[in-house]
Amino acid sequence: MFNLQQLIRENVLNLKPYSSARDEFKGQASVYLDANENPYDTGLNRYPDPHQIELKKKIASIKKVSPENILLGNGSDEPIDLLFRAFCEMGDNVVIPQPTYGMYSVSANINNVTIMDVNLTTQFDVDVEQTLKACNENTKLIFLCSPNNPSGNLLSFNRIEQILNQFNRLVIVDEAYIDFTDSEGFVPLLKHYPNLVVLQTLSKAWGLAAIRLGICFAAKEIIEVLNKIKPPYNISLLSQQVALEALSKEDQKNEWVKQLVAERAWLKAELAKINRVIEVYPSDANFLLVKIHDAANVYQKLVDRGIIVRDRSRVTQCDNCLRITVGTPTQNQILIRELSAL
Repeated sequence: MFNLQQLIRENVLNLKPYSSARDEFKGQASVYLDANENPYDTGLNRYPDPHQIELKKKIASIKKVSPENILLGNGSDEPIDLLFRAFCEMGDNVVIPQPTYGMYSVSANINNVTIMDVNLTTQFDVDVEQTLKACNENTKLIFLCSPNNPSGNLLSFNRIEQILNQFNRLVIVDEAYIDFTDSEGFVPLLKHYPNLVVLQTLSKAWGLAAIRLGICFAAKEIIEVLNKIKPPYNISLLSQQVALEALSKEDQKNEWVKQLVAERAWLKAELAKINRVIEVYPSDANFLLVKIHDAANVYQKLVDRGIIVRDRSRVTQCDNCLRITVGTPTQNQILIRELSAL
């Protein structure tokens, strides 16, 4: 049985969180002299809402969850780090099937948490048996990226569910690229799995990488723990305002996604025609993983031509692979032209 109280670090469980001026007074007033702010109005002289209430309401209406199920972070990297700090201490470990997004391992190392070795399958899917076999009594978290980075594919829905059902600690499903799929992802399943944490972002489909806004969905009790240890004003007023404006234009986001999915299919077909290309892996994201002869040399030749892709050759199971983001039609055509010329 999943028991959240037993999972929380004892010092976090007993922690009295910092109470900001905006926590202690909630409402409207004519004179604010409580937060040591500059009193002269610049439009930005007051601290932002530490709980981002309006923004959470907007996200909740789109995702059909309660605002109490949402934590907002400085990118998804902040909730990733908060999960380590809330639930892991020295002697604990996490399972991170490879290859995947590198910040899970970086955060584990920063927090001095052991990483248990396990790989995805040769098709870059989660190996349920090996993943669970890697767990022991000190395993606190399992990280699963779906669609996976750098391979681009959705992990099998039923395999993730098997892990959720058989692992009684936290399972984090990172869905940064979920908007480029036909899947609703795991947010609708929050009510069925108290040990489920879902990460999403406004950086990809919404085109807001610069404002660094990540979204963590989880049971109210998990969100309360993370709120205890997050910085009080972690999302700036400017970021909140830009996000609210963008979220009111969901049709624009959907049109971008439609165009990028079409370009992904075109780019995959054109890459497959190039002799140097060995394989273009299936993708549900806004990028393609491409196995190519002498990837490091190809990468450098593209750099020399002003085209920057990502060399993933040193990543587990990605020997001689480039990760190529889907660009505009013009950008994609330039890439194919220059690759063909090589």
